[in-house]
Amino acid sequence: NQQMCFKKIIFLSVFLGVIIELPAQELVDKKATKRTRYLYKNMYKMAYDSAVMFGHQDDMAYGIGWNALKGESDVKRVTGEYPSVFGWDLGGIEQDSVSNLDKVKFSNIRKYIIEAYKMGAVSTLSWHLRNPVTGGSAWDTISAVSQILPNGIQHDKYIKWLDKVGDFALSLKTGFWGKKIPIIFRPYHEHTGTWFWWGNTHCTPDEYKALWHMTVDFFEKKGVHNFIYAYSPDRFTSKEHYLECYPGDDYVDVMGLDLYQFEPQNPETHHIFIEKASSLLKMVSELGQEHKKFIALTETGFEGIPYDKWWTDVLWEAVKDAPISYILCWRNGNDKHHFAPYPNHVSAANFVQFSQQQRVYFSKKVKAKNLYK
Repeated sequence: NQQMCFKKIIFLSVFLGVIIELPAQELVDKKATKRTRYLYKNMYKMAYDSAVMFGHQDDMAYGIGWNALKGESDVKRVTGEYPSVFGWDLGGIEQDSVSNLDKVKFSNIRKYIIEAYKMGAVSTLSWHLRNPVTGGSAWDTISAVSQILPNGIQHDKYIKWLDKVGDFALSLKTGFWGKKIPIIFRPYHEHTGTWFWWGNTHCTPDEYKALWHMTVDFFEKKGVHNFIYAYSPDRFTSKEHYLECYPGDDYVDVMGLDLYQFEPQNPETHHIFIEKASSLLKMVSELGQEHKKFIALTETGFEGIPYDKWWTDVLWEAVKDAPISYILCWRNGNDKHHFAPYPNHVSAANFVQFSQQQRVYFSKKVKAKNLYK
């Protein structure tokens, strides 16, 4: 199959010392910076070479029993190294807030992104933005999309919101004259669900696509050329369902999937998540190959991780056969709401085993890959 062909091509190229190009590594943004193009190409190659990067939301910002301590990380406390992917959220930036919705200062997020870049890791941004019609949270599902599109009564207001995101993106650089840091930008996520105001019962597929197009077009016009655009539905039922709101190959760089385990802590029920994740990732993998995009498990986790062998016996079993570029587990908010282990956690030892697998990449392995060159 095509996936095996890609792997054989990569192996032969390494063995023979031949430099080759995998197909379709062009980004949505034809003016993307050199480092952004390199990052995309290298993540594409790594995915089809069976390397999986591990990510964690808000990893350097806070954890269980600590907050804003320089150099800290729950993942590092357990494994001895940082993740290779760092997730951050922009919720609140549209209102000129000092901190995002998880109380992380935007000035600190900028610093963390610079730190991640210097260690050779990757940063990804989501945006739990407020409802532009009501002012409520992202979970306020009053219809809004039609009103922020061109000619909508809230369009001008929304453009100002996008402008604030663009300014933040342009500020992500290594020093005043430094180069822009590439970012995987993942807006309007989980739209196949109903919990966000851009969800599937609150706007039509055409409205969702128009919102996405407007967003990308705005950033390109503003001169934001360090974004890699990720599309990330929640659970879906078929390839057709996955593509129902797909903005098109000219507007998407990464095909993602957000999928959490919600089954109760019982070894007899873990197979439900494994089978569902395997099935959905198989479809996303096939779509990625058809549309020539790399794929990712853009959000996942099992709240509290109550199963001591979840990392190797559940998560890895669910993803090991898919050519995903990275896994992003959600944040460690408190001792009940967390998605990565911390010292003395029931799954900590198993997490170390997971981190030491040959195909799994944390910060040390990924630094050696020089993803930005």
